[in-house]
Amino acid sequence: MELTFNTPALLFPAISLLLLAYTNRFVAIANRVRSLHTEYLKQEDKTTILKQIQSLRKRINLIKYMQGLGVFAFLCCVVTMYSIYNQWNAFAQTVFAFSLLSLLTSLVLSLVEIIQSTHALELELSDMEGLERGNIFTDLWGTKE
Repeated sequence: MELTFNTPALLFPAISLLLLAYTNRFVAIANRVRSLHTEYLKQEDKTTILKQIQSLRKRINLIKYMQGLGVFAFLCCVVTMYSIYNQWNAFAQTVFAFSLLSLLTSLVLSLVEIIQSTHALELELSDMEGLERGNIFTDLWGTKE
């Protein structure tokens, strides 16, 4: 396979968009952590909040690795282009393979983070459903004032 400048250059916009998406996820989680902090200080029962904090901590770590692997893939693309320029074809192909593997791993971690995010949302929904069921129960038995 012949590797030209265009091949690694095609990954530049894709990696840049992925890094932007990862950064947006990180900002959203950071905002959620800040809002949870104020909720934590106000609430007496902190069980649900502590579960959410554990989930957010895992997600933050996943995003850190996703971003790191994305940056590594980007750097490998730059090194690949430099290697092609110097006609170090075997080295260029090896580095480009590392770039692709790094990008693939980053995407797999992104999928894991999405699954983790879904579990966190399910936790909040189940908490709200539990509160709503309690209100329905008290309405049925007429004990709610």
